[in-house]
Amino acid sequence: MKADTFVQNAWYVAGMSQEFKVNDLRGMVITKKPIVIWRGKDGKVVAFDDRCVHKRMPLSCGKILDNGAVECAYHGFAYDTSGKCVSIPSQMDLAIPSRAKLKPYPVVEQDGVVWLWMGSEEQMSRVHPPRTPEFVDPQYESFTCDPIDVPCNYRLLIENLLDITHFYPLHDGNIGDLANSKIPIEFIEQEIDGNPSMKTVRHVENYRHPPFLRDWFGYEMVDREHTHCMVSPGITRVQLRCAPPGKLGTSEERGYILHHSHTPVDERRHFWRWTATVRKGQPSLDPKKSTLDRMKEMFPAVVDQDRWALERQQKMFEFPEDGYDEVHLRSDRSILTVRKILEKLETA
Repeated sequence: MKADTFVQNAWYVAGMSQEFKVNDLRGMVITKKPIVIWRGKDGKVVAFDDRCVHKRMPLSCGKILDNGAVECAYHGFAYDTSGKCVSIPSQMDLAIPSRAKLKPYPVVEQDGVVWLWMGSEEQMSRVHPPRTPEFVDPQYESFTCDPIDVPCNYRLLIENLLDITHFYPLHDGNIGDLANSKIPIEFIEQEIDGNPSMKTVRHVENYRHPPFLRDWFGYEMVDREHTHCMVSPGITRVQLRCAPPGKLGTSEERGYILHHSHTPVDERRHFWRWTATVRKGQPSLDPKKSTLDRMKEMFPAVVDQDRWALERQQKMFEFPEDGYDEVHLRSDRSILTVRKILEKLETA
């Protein structure tokens, strides 16, 4: 397994729509590229190379002028929302060099998410940012965590999300137990919006829910369907549906949808956002709180356990292989498929 690279030709989550206010400059690094991003007065989000063309000063350290242009904090070069330099204070009497323009990055804002394309524009037409319609569906309510800075290659998170046999022992006593490890797995390779994807499906009947899930849905014994899908290198979608035995597909069904975005900063660091989405007002075991209320309170503890494991896995890549070789199980088919998908995309 490699954990020292990332897919360049992909759409990645820069943030949720609400994170980008009008005329609020933000700097970030995605796939080792410095980005400045902001929402202009017209409401459109734009993204460019964060380096001023003059002396490499980060434009994200500058400010937005009254005319909507971004002014560099070092020498005052100003750029409009097309990336063109429109002002150079130190030589107002001369024409602005034609080369004084910023490198743009394609942006798509849809379903409450701002996506950036980090690769070659020639390949961009082949794939599209995955849809997340639940984020803007009035029947649902959602919560997105603050971005989590994780010091590991993003591939480790993707594999973590697809292989839930780690629910025991890592999450034993909250969302997992030993019985979860024994649930049969169906593997589905597919293409979504031009993105080669991998999905797992786990269906079980008469299953006793672990404590957190019992709390979130109010059910102890359930029939359950649990799917995990790497939709693209930038996002993984998880859906859980449950109901009392024999009641899946009826009005008694409850569940959640979790979207995990994984945006690589470099080979050993990424930002992780998770968004929980549930039917509006779906009840939990606590009659005063909804499922979403309880997930907002409780799910961070689960995330902390995963982050703990991911950090320690990454540190092991610092050592020479020295004959080490992973032993793979039947349940590892999903992550082995994902490795092949990502390796192919990395060389595309």
